[in-house]
Amino acid sequence: MRIDCKHVWEYISAYIEGEVDADLRAQIDKHLETCEICSAVLDSTRNVVVLYADGRIFELPRGFSQRLHERLDIELAKAVP
Repeated sequence: MRIDCKHVWEYISAYIEGEVDADLRAQIDKHLETCEICSAVLDSTRNVVVLYADGRIFELPRGFSQRLHERLDIELAKAVP
C-alpha cells in the first residue's frame, strides 16, 4: 500500500502516540520526508496536544473553527489526486 496525505492524516494521532505498527510508521516517516503539508499537520497536531495537556484555557478568535475547517477542506482537496 502506498501512503498518501489522506492516510497520514487518518493515522496522525496514533502515529504521535506510538500506536502504529513498525511498517506503517516507516511508511509515514518516508512520506513526511517529502511532504511539507503533512509535516506541518504533524507539527501542528503535536502543538495542540502540548497546549491541551498544559491545562490553561485559551480563547480562540471568533470564526477560528470555521476558518480552520475551510482551510483543511481546501488542503485535503489539493492532496487527493
